[in-house]
Amino acid sequence: MDQPHIRDQLLKHFSVPAEEFGSRWSQLWDKGEFLPWDQGAPSPALADILANRKDIIVGTSRVSGRRKRALVAGCGRGYDVLLLASYGFDVYGLDISESAIKACEKFAEENKDMYPVMDETFGAGKATFISCDFFSKDWEKEIRGGATFELIYDYTFLSAIELAQRPAWALRYKELLSDTTPARLICLEYPTHKDPAERGPPFALPPKIYLAHLTRPGMKISYDADLHLLEDELPPVNPSSTLVRVAHWQPDNTHPIGKGTDWVSVWTHGTDCR
Repeated sequence: MDQPHIRDQLLKHFSVPAEEFGSRWSQLWDKGEFLPWDQGAPSPALADILANRKDIIVGTSRVSGRRKRALVAGCGRGYDVLLLASYGFDVYGLDISESAIKACEKFAEENKDMYPVMDETFGAGKATFISCDFFSKDWEKEIRGGATFELIYDYTFLSAIELAQRPAWALRYKELLSDTTPARLICLEYPTHKDPAERGPPFALPPKIYLAHLTRPGMKISYDADLHLLEDELPPVNPSSTLVRVAHWQPDNTHPIGKGTDWVSVWTHGTDCR
């Protein structure tokens, strides 16, 4: 999405009021001709974490007699959902576009062999795809056992939504991240190198944006006219409601579009730094 002609086409398509962004994403999926965010494979950074960072995942793929649940909002064609399921999670992929969800289900059915079971002890989890508005709570009734998750993965979703939705994005993740079992929110931070004044989507997301919002879920965060974070105007962190960043690094493996600029951040509740 870094090529100028792609950026220009996206900017033109999303030159509408922010409340119309959801329908604009759906239009692109409905046509299926211009999907520059579709990388055709799971995130290499996520694959590395699942394979090599058991300290991040925290324990086995089961908890309290059930499989751990994972969530991917803005799941696209569902590659990361299927990868997580191969590691034993029951995974829920959300997308506002019904066409995207149909594409997920078709891809999952036709490519089962691409996602072999990674731990025979636990077997594969179930991948479920839901067409919904992430910010609504209507979809939560479809989550078996309750709408909390031991693992949440965010990649490009934050970059796809308008700035006014960022406080709600952080608050929703705080609400959905389990606080009764060890749980992690993993963000693959992208695009970190973009000038915020170029606007989006994808909107510029240097690491300080994640830090500002996830440590202050639901709080109003101010930006200037060129969409730069006003760091001097950040409200104080509330220790009882914050999410805490427990790890932050640049991944060795990631999609080519983010090579050398992507960051991984890992978050948990302030009361659970296990």
